[in-house]
This record gives sequence, C-alpha cells and structure tokens, in this order.
Amino acid sequence: MKKSILSVALVCISLFAMAQQKIHGSIADQQTAEALAYVSVYNINTSKGSSSNFNGQFSIEATAGIDSLKISYLGYKSKTVLAQPTLNIRLTATSFTLNEVVISVNREQEKRTEAPIAIASISNKTIQENKPTTIDQVLNQTPGVNMVDLGNEQHTMSIRRPIDFGASYLYLEDGVPIRASGVFNHNALLEINMANTGRIEIIRGPASSMYGSEAIGGAVNFISKKASPHSSAGLSVQGNDIGYKRSDFYASNTFQNKLGVRLSGYYANQHNGIVAHSDFNKLALSLSLDYNLSDNSDITWSNTLIDYYSDMSGSLDSADFHNKTYESNQTFTNRKVNAYRSKLAFNKYWNDRSKSTITGYFRTNSVQQNPSYRVKDDFKPWIPSGDPTVAHGEINDNSFQSLGIIAQHKQDIVKIRGNIIAGGSFDFSPNTYQANYIKINKNEAGIYDAFIKTDSLLADYTAKLMNAAVYFQLKFQPIKGMNVIGALRYDHFNYNFDNHLGVNAFTAVLDGKNTFSQFTPKVGLTYDLKNNKGIYANFSQGFVPPQVSELYRGNAVPALQPVYYNNYEIGTWVGFWKKKAKLDLSIYKMDGTNEIISVLQNDGSTIRKNAGKTTHEGIEFGLHLHPSRAISLRVSGTHALHKFDAFNEAGKDYSGNKMPQAPEWTTNTQITYQPSFLNGFRASLEWQHVNGYYMDQANTKMYEGHDIFNFRMGYNWKSFEVWTNVMNASNQLYSTVARATAWGQSYSLGKPRNITLGLAIKLQNRK
Repeated sequence: MKKSILSVALVCISLFAMAQQKIHGSIADQQTAEALAYVSVYNINTSKGSSSNFNGQFSIEATAGIDSLKISYLGYKSKTVLAQPTLNIRLTATSFTLNEVVISVNREQEKRTEAPIAIASISNKTIQENKPTTIDQVLNQTPGVNMVDLGNEQHTMSIRRPIDFGASYLYLEDGVPIRASGVFNHNALLEINMANTGRIEIIRGPASSMYGSEAIGGAVNFISKKASPHSSAGLSVQGNDIGYKRSDFYASNTFQNKLGVRLSGYYANQHNGIVAHSDFNKLALSLSLDYNLSDNSDITWSNTLIDYYSDMSGSLDSADFHNKTYESNQTFTNRKVNAYRSKLAFNKYWNDRSKSTITGYFRTNSVQQNPSYRVKDDFKPWIPSGDPTVAHGEINDNSFQSLGIIAQHKQDIVKIRGNIIAGGSFDFSPNTYQANYIKINKNEAGIYDAFIKTDSLLADYTAKLMNAAVYFQLKFQPIKGMNVIGALRYDHFNYNFDNHLGVNAFTAVLDGKNTFSQFTPKVGLTYDLKNNKGIYANFSQGFVPPQVSELYRGNAVPALQPVYYNNYEIGTWVGFWKKKAKLDLSIYKMDGTNEIISVLQNDGSTIRKNAGKTTHEGIEFGLHLHPSRAISLRVSGTHALHKFDAFNEAGKDYSGNKMPQAPEWTTNTQITYQPSFLNGFRASLEWQHVNGYYMDQANTKMYEGHDIFNFRMGYNWKSFEVWTNVMNASNQLYSTVARATAWGQSYSLGKPRNITLGLAIKLQNRK
C-alpha cells in the first residue's frame, strides 16, 4: 500500500515538474528572417499567455509534447504549434488585414482602429513585392500621398498640400527626425537606407502635438528592420535599360539569445541616363545592435551612413519636353550629401502596464551643391537687358551637427480604461552655411559650359539651433468601444544667429536671436461600431517656424512669420464582404495662416514668402478587395482643393485662385495575382493617375496630367528570387512637376518606359 502511494506521489511530482517546464523560442518573419517583437504566444491548454521581446525571443510555461501554443500577430497568419523545449517559429505575412498595429501615432504600439488620425502602413511584404528603386514607388500607393520623383532619389512631397519644396513634412527614422528642425530639405529621404527599411508609416495631417515642428502636411516614419533570431544573409543585384544599377546586401544574427546584430546596405549607380548630365551614385550602410539587458529591459544602438553624389541636369523647357529632346544645358551643377546618424535607445518595461523609453542621438550632415536652381541668366528678354553670354550661380555648403535626447513614459490606467503618455525632447544643432558667387559662361548653343568661382561670399553664417519641447497625451474610454484622446505639446525654438559678413553683403542680417514658441493641441475620438466598423474624428493644430535659410539667406531683416494650421477631420473604417474587403475613408479641412510658399521670380529664381491665408480640403480613401486567395485589388486616392484665401504678391491679388502644382485628383490602383498552383509567383498591374493642375499662381497655364502603368512580376524558389518591373509600360511622356514663370514653362521629366531585372539569394539558418 505504501509503495502504491509512493508511486502515485512520484508520478504526480513528475507531472507537476513537466507542467512547470519553461518553453523558450524565437519568432521571425518567414521571408526576411527579421525578428518579430510583441507577438502573442498563448497556451491553449492553460489559457496563459506571453509575448516576444524586442529581439523576437519568448518564454512561456507549458508542458512539452502536450500543450498547444497559438502564435498570433496582426498582419501575419496565425499558427498553432506543439510545445517543445526550444521553438524556432516563422510567421508568414498576409497581404490583407482588417486591423493592424501602428507605432507612429504616439511612439508606442497601438491598434489602428483606436487611433483617431489618418494613418497608413506600408508593410515589409509590400516593399518586398514591389521592389521599389525609389521610395515614391511605394509611398504613392498610399491614400493622399503624391511623392514627386525629381530623379536620382531626389524628390519632394505632396500630402494635404500642393507639390511644394518647403518645410511641411517631418521625416523620421524609428521615431527620430532624420534632420534637425529648422534645416529642412525636401530631398531628405535620399538620406534613408532603403535596404534597412522594414515598414513605413504615414500620418496625414498635422502631427505637431506629438512630433512638433514640420509635421504639418504629414509625418513619414521609416521603421528599421530588426536582427534575425538566427543567422541569415542576403544579396541582390538589379539593373534597368536606362543606366541604373544597384546591389543590396544584409547579414544578421542573434548571439546567446542576447545580442542581435544586423548590417545592411546598398550601392546604386546611374550612368548615361535618359537625360544628359544625370549620373549619380549612392552608398548606404546601416549597423544596429540590440541587447537584452534583462527580461524587462533592452537597449538598441543603431547607425546609418549615407554617401551620395548626383549631377543636377535641371528641368526641361516646353520645347525640349514636348519634342523629347533630353539634352541638358547644365554641365557642372551637382549635389553631394554626406550624412551620419547614430542613436542609442533604452527601453524599460516596469510591468505589463508601464514602460519608459529614453533615446539619445547624434547627427552630422553636409549638403554641398553647385545647384542648377540657382543658375540665373544675366540677359532678360522681356526688358531686354543684360549679357546673353553670362549667367550667375553659386557653390554652397549647408551643414549641421546635432546632439539630442527624447524621453517618454507610458502608463496604462485601469480605472479609466486608458493610458497617459508624457515626454520631452531637447535638440542642439549648430548650422553653418556658406555660399560663394560663381560667374558662369553661356555659349551660343545655350549651354552653361564653364564657371569661375569667386571670393565673393553670398552667405557665411552660423546659426545655433535649440529646440526644447514637452508633450502630454491622455487616452480614456468614457463608454465601451469609444476612445477619447487629448494631447498637448509645447515647443520653444531659439535661433542664435552669427553673420560673418557685413551690412552691405547679400546676406546682411545682423547678429542676434530669434525665438519661436507655441502650444499645439490635438483632441480626437474613435468609436468601434463592432463587426469591423468604426468612426473617428479629430481636431489638431500644426506649427512650423521659418527655416534658417528662409529667414536669413539673402535678407537684411528676417521677416518671415511662423506658419499655423487648424485641421478638422472625420473618418471611418469598414470591413465587409465576409472579411474580404475593407474601406478607409477620411474627410479633412486644413486652414493655413502665414503659409510659406515658393514664389518664382522673373529671373527664374525662387524665394520663400508668407502667403496670408490658405485652405486645403479633401477626401482620401483606400479600398482593399480580396475576392479570392489568388487575387487582390487595391484602390487608393484623394480628391482635394487647395486655394489662396488671401494672398497678394507684387501688386497682384491671387485671393480665390487655386494654388499651383495642386492636382485635384490623384489615384493609384493595383491588381495582384498570386496563384496557389505556382507557389512563390506574383504578378501585378498598377495604374497611377494625376489629373491636370495650374502651373502658376495666376491660373493661366495648365499641365494636362498623366496616367502611368507599371507591370511587376516575380518568383521565389527556395533561397532564390527573380523579378522584373516594367515601369511606365505605355511609355507616356509626362512630368512629375510642371511650373510656369516669365521665362516660360519648365518640366521635371518623368522616366520613359524602363525595364528592371533583378536576382536575389537569401540564406537562413532554420534550426
């Protein structure tokens, strides 16, 4: 009897020991091997759960060989596995989800349906399947976005505003601005390493209450790829028939389940492109180290280096554009960018409801130019006066270095079924700018063939920029299904200006300080109507001070005023057709005061001026249909009106006119086919439509718009991938941006039909 009791006891003890076994594992993306953080791991037998950490590692109490674990993550197909002492789990991304997790709303993970703002996410799957050679090729698939390709990864943007070159958008890398506030560059995204981008999130409308200055038309956050739980590496090469070549690589691993390492980059080169004087090359490198200090804390050190050079061919006049004469009258204009960014982020998870983050960063950046847009002819035919063999230009260097810190704490509060987020930031960025006048020779054929650099300085200054900010956000549920959010941010900018030139110089602003301060609020709510339906509404304000070069360069007195925006917005999301379709819709009205716009002068130059009052209003929509497993259809678009409410320039009243470079309709439609009988194959057809718009403020010249068709096809087989992209398949002549001045009309040429071929190999340790 005693032996029987002892045997039963021993069996119970061993079963109890088995039940207490700790299961360890890692979770990664099936295709890229990138670690997936915050994935839900649920023990079906015990009804207990856990989640993966920053490096994709997890642990959970389970009985090996008996318990079943359900692995689920928004945007990926769920998987159920049998518990084993060690698990290496790979999840497959889905191309369609009725909900998703976004980060950029408040720098923390949040369900899209609980965010009262227009935000869209471009997944890693979308990036991998579209194989973009420039970022606009995927950003333009987003509702409300018209990113303008200016060639060689140069660009500008249009989100809830006309196509413009001013400081209306904030570009972020993992939540940290790519450039210093006050030193905006519309080409900032050429400083991104596309080979290290895992996901892109786009906030449309002012996001100043969380991110501050420049987040007016929107904010674009590039979220970097994470290290893989096990060793992985990849290499790809591609090229097209108009001179473009590129090679990407990556290598990644996690050591001792503690230290994750990822190195990635690419080299791109173009030679003898379709337009003369348009060569370029770019090297982009990124290195990140992720270290788990403990079960509830981690640290990440990430670095990005960009080395970029491009010829600047300038735009085409009307005759050359329509006659398809792509010779350039520029022979020496160029742009060179050297940028390095480093940031160290520490995350502390105090418990399941409390998290603190602190990020320190360093940036150094130099943009050196002999810019084509500064070349001005001495001869003015409408007077007429000047020397037709002479033109004027400059060589400049706009550089800054930054030291900054961002600290934030998030605390969930059960009683209000919500949370609070509080944070602050400080950025110190000394900015130096120097511009030398150059005298340019123009030959009888109209070619700028030589220049002489002079000792004459157009600008030589240092501006020490300091931006201190604090912000607070409260989220609560007054009733079930409704989330209410209120946010407030205070920014204080200080520009300490030191002019190294005299009072008679082209830039003659006296030494001194300019300060700009502003509170920017946001209030919003979402209401879940159940069955994958809901609505949201918000009011937000935006604020941006004048940029340093706008304020000081070429001036004797800094006269520009800060810009203010009030944004009113409502929207809805609807899932229907048995979860095979979803619709996102937003309606907005944004009123601008003192909006700073580009004003083209009669000599061909551009200056920045306050435009009085403006109105921007429109409807943005995104429709996704999945009628079958093999076929998916996406339609994204916007209908918008941008107009001057009160604007006088050079004695002319443009009030009531439509703003130039502001198409009313932009749409992007794509149908994708991925047959089940040929696993790994994909094909898609895309249609990009931009309708006509005025080219000038007087509304006298019109660009007719364009329709572009792109065809993509690819195949994955084991570790190999091949693809081909046929861009502008109908070979339409089009301009990415068209403008008119007293000199005539100018067009930035869109690429003619071009065919890209690519090959990749990806190696993964699947143990």
